[in-house]
Amino acid sequence: MTEGSDSPLAGDLNAPPLRELVLFLARSLVEHPDQVEVEEIEESDALVFELKVAESDLGRVIGRQGRTAKALRTVLSAASAKTRRRVILEILE
Repeated sequence: MTEGSDSPLAGDLNAPPLRELVLFLARSLVEHPDQVEVEEIEESDALVFELKVAESDLGRVIGRQGRTAKALRTVLSAASAKTRRRVILEILE
């Protein structure tokens, strides 16, 4: 067996499913998971994810002093490290 030949990521240069990651994390946090929407926007220098949640769930996604939003951005940044591309999470009102 050669090194990395049986790995599911061996030779996989595609970006990880970041949109699905954002959806999963956001739906786990809110009371109305059916109202969570994530739009992926390709820009020349970055990949932007726009997160929309129900107005009553906005505080849950942002967290106290923005801690939850910062944690979401940190997880997204770590997950996108292999792409070597900047990823931005925008939380829309």
